[in-house]
Amino acid sequence: MYTDIIRGESLIICSFTCIFFGIFRGHTTNFSMFRELHVIIGLSFDIFGSTICGYWCTRVIQVILTDLFSNTLTNVVLCFSLVYMTFYLVEYFGMSGIVALVTVGLNLDSLSFKPRMEFIITKFLIMCSSVYEHLIYAFFGIVIGCGEIEYFRFHSLVFIVTLFVTVNFVRLLTIILVSPILMHSSYEYDWRWGVVIAWSGIRGVFSLLLAPDIYNFSEFKLPAPHMFIFYIQVLSLLTTGINSYMMLRSANTLGLCALSLPRQMAVRNAIEHIQEIIRNTITLFKTEKILTNVNWSVVEEKAKIEYNLILKQAHIQVSQLLLGPKEESPTDEVLIEEARLHVAIIQMSSFEKQCNDGILGVEAARILIGATKSYCPIHGKFMSISDVSTYVRARSWLIKFKNMLTYLEYHKERVLFTVPGNNKFLIFVYRIIISEEFEYASHVVTVMYIFPMIIHLWPVARELNVSALTSINYYFMFLYTLESALKILILKRKYFLQNWNTLDFFIIVIGIVDILCMYFVKLRPDSLVLIQFTVVIGYLRMIRFLPIFKIIVPILINMADVQIKKSLSLMYSITKGYVKSQEDAKLLVRQISGRESIYRKLYDILEKNKREAIRELGLIEHEGRDVVIALKTKQTIRNVIAKALKNLTFLWSRGIIDKHEGIEMNKVLLTKIKALNNFPMAIPPPTPDKYLPNIIWMENKDVLIEFFKERTKLNYFDYGDIICREGEMPQGIFLIISGMASLHSSSSTFGIDASQRNDRQYKTMYTEYCTSGDLLGELSCLLKREIEYTAICETTLQAFFISLEDLYEGFDVFWPSLEYKMWLKLALSIANQYFEPSIAGEDLMFHKCVMFNHAYVETLSSYNEMTLNHVTMKLVILVYGNVINSKTEETHIAPSIIPKSCEQIQGISDVSKLLIIPTSEPVKNDTTSHAMVNTGLRTTKKDYSWKRKDEFESGHLFRKSF
Repeated sequence: MYTDIIRGESLIICSFTCIFFGIFRGHTTNFSMFRELHVIIGLSFDIFGSTICGYWCTRVIQVILTDLFSNTLTNVVLCFSLVYMTFYLVEYFGMSGIVALVTVGLNLDSLSFKPRMEFIITKFLIMCSSVYEHLIYAFFGIVIGCGEIEYFRFHSLVFIVTLFVTVNFVRLLTIILVSPILMHSSYEYDWRWGVVIAWSGIRGVFSLLLAPDIYNFSEFKLPAPHMFIFYIQVLSLLTTGINSYMMLRSANTLGLCALSLPRQMAVRNAIEHIQEIIRNTITLFKTEKILTNVNWSVVEEKAKIEYNLILKQAHIQVSQLLLGPKEESPTDEVLIEEARLHVAIIQMSSFEKQCNDGILGVEAARILIGATKSYCPIHGKFMSISDVSTYVRARSWLIKFKNMLTYLEYHKERVLFTVPGNNKFLIFVYRIIISEEFEYASHVVTVMYIFPMIIHLWPVARELNVSALTSINYYFMFLYTLESALKILILKRKYFLQNWNTLDFFIIVIGIVDILCMYFVKLRPDSLVLIQFTVVIGYLRMIRFLPIFKIIVPILINMADVQIKKSLSLMYSITKGYVKSQEDAKLLVRQISGRESIYRKLYDILEKNKREAIRELGLIEHEGRDVVIALKTKQTIRNVIAKALKNLTFLWSRGIIDKHEGIEMNKVLLTKIKALNNFPMAIPPPTPDKYLPNIIWMENKDVLIEFFKERTKLNYFDYGDIICREGEMPQGIFLIISGMASLHSSSSTFGIDASQRNDRQYKTMYTEYCTSGDLLGELSCLLKREIEYTAICETTLQAFFISLEDLYEGFDVFWPSLEYKMWLKLALSIANQYFEPSIAGEDLMFHKCVMFNHAYVETLSSYNEMTLNHVTMKLVILVYGNVINSKTEETHIAPSIIPKSCEQIQGISDVSKLLIIPTSEPVKNDTTSHAMVNTGLRTTKKDYSWKRKDEFESGHLFRKSF
């Protein structure tokens, strides 16, 4: 953060210095022409004009960089060329090129580049700046060497020392003056950081380049112009050496480089975690036959990481040692504050990774990172989704603005127009006022009055055309009155139900008052009050142009609607990215917490923030279903194409596809990604009957869909209604069509007693949220046991209901595939929810697991044993129930991964479900969806279904993640 302050201060100084010298440089020929107006115009062009040019240059660069899969070298060359061209064009038009480049730099960040491109650009800039600095110093050194030596005297040394002291004193004074701003905006800023920042001022090449201007600005030309360059170059070298040394020295002396005790604990935990990974890797390598003759003692010695050595190499002081038993231990508040900062860093890394992976948009990632940096300085503040919403609050005023425009929109509803009887004149008038031409004619009349109004507001023209303006006013008032009279003749009292008609009537009343006032002025020309009142009424003629806004209001409504959809889409992406960052932080919270109490508090905070964010996701989806459906569809298409591109890159790198074919296929896929920029922002939600094919275990089969479509019932729930209660017997399955429901559960049992669990996270109160497309009651209906949660409607909700009798009728008709598919779907959901890192590389799509047995479910009843063959079983995940190791009697409780050291397990609950991921290529199933493999299960296949209805233990519903 302090690095950002120093760099930002350097950019600001460079910009203002260039602008300041540019103003003087433009008026060196004649200082008598130096006027305030010239300064204001020059500053306006330098600041606003250069900023606009830099902004548009940034937009062009971003368009170039959106082509993520093209030639990296081409993109880099184009970006650098555009930057240089922008600088010289801005300078050519008399503006500041440095300000334009500063604007480009501020609008481009690490999210704008691919990681590889960012690395190339950074290396190239470092190389160019280094070469450039050496050339500048060498050139000016030659210039100084060409000067006469007689001007180098003792007073030159005194002047250099005085100049060095003055420059540093002015910088220190500047830091003191801006310290209140830094203390207000920066976290833990105090006088020590002020001292360090004061010493960070280094006068380098930039100051040296401006040195010749000092000679050019002087009225009296000195005989030794090279002395200006000499003084600046010596001052630059002094600040480069002395200031750099003093900055590091002061930081070490004032204790700013010393690690606090909580941070030492966090670093030590991280090092221990890395050391454990190294030990596990070495242990794994020892089992390989090809490495049996390796000297493992040397490997362990060389791979050992020492804590103090790392701190010494990083030039970090250790304020306290952790080895002393008598030392005071830090409080939980101090440790939580240190862990809070680590959580913020983890979240920002997660946002950037999601952006690079294409999961999160660049704008959403920038907002999340900016919000994190904004709330990070607040002591004890963990950023929640409500804080992010406050940071990017734009939706409320848009909705209010749209509601106001909707209220003002002109609706010409034919219901208001009553068809008259047999009166031909009234029928003729009725046909006139309901026609579109009548509305267009009224707008034309309003537009035609613009020219007379201009003459009326122009005093000289008004004096010359008084009689003409009076006649025109009478004519237009007659047209306005005729329009309103025709409408009143047909609508009668209904005329005033439309706000625009009320405005037209008010305009007529003001016009009549205006005519009367002009008449009375002619009768009494000496009345000053009457004349003033008439003038004011005359200016009120401008309200006659208000009805023209009837045409503009629908356009504004469409624009506001587009912005609201963009805001909803952006907020949904932001909330989704925030949920993912909370999950990433929960995975690493154990490494950044030094105590169990700290871990529990952090876990509870992150879990609470995640639940609030998921609830916000549901509310956003309920508010704009069409927008969210379009966004999800667009992201799914992008992810599918990105995966295809990844596979294409793999095949290309292995030589399976040649270069020409790869380029052509890459262009096709890239064209599809670019076409997503024109993807509609809203897609109408499907009708309720279209949701049944989305149930994954129906596999979009017509026979299953038709079977349940005849037996489903559409239910409606209001806000606060209870769909099902904890402890009640299930009545069936609910498929949510629209709306959101919250699930409140006292515990997650997974088929066993919650008292057997030691992990605290399984004993807390659960609150989850379900939205459109989610299922309620699957597991409870499969087990025929009590429901383990209470489902409450958070909004109005529609849901399809499949009764328990119809569900079991489907089990009998489609036995045994349907019930097995439901268990497989639940097992995959549990595995993805709890063991996502372990199964990240597996292809566990549901239809592939059904067709090709990429994963399958086994059932283990009580007291039955099962032999685990880890040669054919890559992973064995216990998703329901509990088992024991037959040899060691170690208990494994769902959800958990059975270790490879376990060769045989025995079920100890009524039923246990295991998800098995085989290692070998599975064989396609011909008869049923489940291909039984020989695992040594000591039960027959009939035992798989022997307790289908009544004897199972209770379970917990697992909803799909957002």
